Amino acid sequence: MPTLATVTAMSETPILDNHLHLDPVDGRGAAAAEDFANAGGTHLLVLNKPSWNFVDDGEAIGDESAFRETFEMTCEVTRRASERLPGRAWPVLGVHPALVSRLVEAGHDPSAARDLMQAGLDVAASFVADGEALALKSGRPHYEVSDAVWEASNAVMRHAFDRAADVGCAVQLHTEGGEDFESVASWAEEAGLPRHRVVKHYSGGPIEGPVPSVIANREGLVAAAEHGGPFLMETDFLDDPDRPGAVLGPKTVPKRVRWLREEGHEDAMRTAHVETPARVYGIDTEATLST
Repeated sequence: MPTLATVTAMSETPILDNHLHLDPVDGRGAAAAEDFANAGGTHLLVLNKPSWNFVDDGEAIGDESAFRETFEMTCEVTRRASERLPGRAWPVLGVHPALVSRLVEAGHDPSAARDLMQAGLDVAASFVADGEALALKSGRPHYEVSDAVWEASNAVMRHAFDRAADVGCAVQLHTEGGEDFESVASWAEEAGLPRHRVVKHYSGGPIEGPVPSVIANREGLVAAAEHGGPFLMETDFLDDPDRPGAVLGPKTVPKRVRWLREEGHEDAMRTAHVETPARVYGIDTEATLST
């Protein structure tokens, strides 16, 4: 348990959790951000939960109104989280790639599901264009799907790259596991989006292609720190009352930062929490920090 002096010292430099969820309806919401701050954390990127968390009707989960309502709730809970941080929080909005399966199960063919998901990304991009959100999220299923669903999912992801290039923002990707995503980074570049603005959420360490957002397990973080390249850190906290602490709790990134500094990785911590956020998202985690 860190002392107040330790937390204060840690808060003099930024600590960013690059990917977590705050559920404004059923979860702890902004209160979870207070746990993060009390552990020494300063900045958050808050990802919207999937639209099906807030819409019961299977036919409506791909409607523009469902996306917009979800995004508005995410922006509001992010604003409330910012009030509890020594730094600030930003929303990252988009369409969870598993929505394609739910839409197909609800009776849509894969091409119709693709169109609905791309429309959801258009709504998310409008929030970025208006300055209400920082970046987009997209991806493709991390589980086995039919060829038609896989093709539709890749089309959705490439649409996210197109829209991110249009509005000048980064994209966080939820995809299958692995280390080689060179082709994905190439697709982004073809759309006019630099590969350093593509982030692979839930990375297990260094990867090829996008910037890895490394889940805050010790082994993967040490590998990323020793690799020397740009990387980010995340918990993928779900804010699910049925699974408290899943995937990792909101205190985890500050704890891992403290441990990595003790292990001699101070330069890597600056990479993860200052330099990489600036390059990927254009945010200044030092200027937005009140000590």
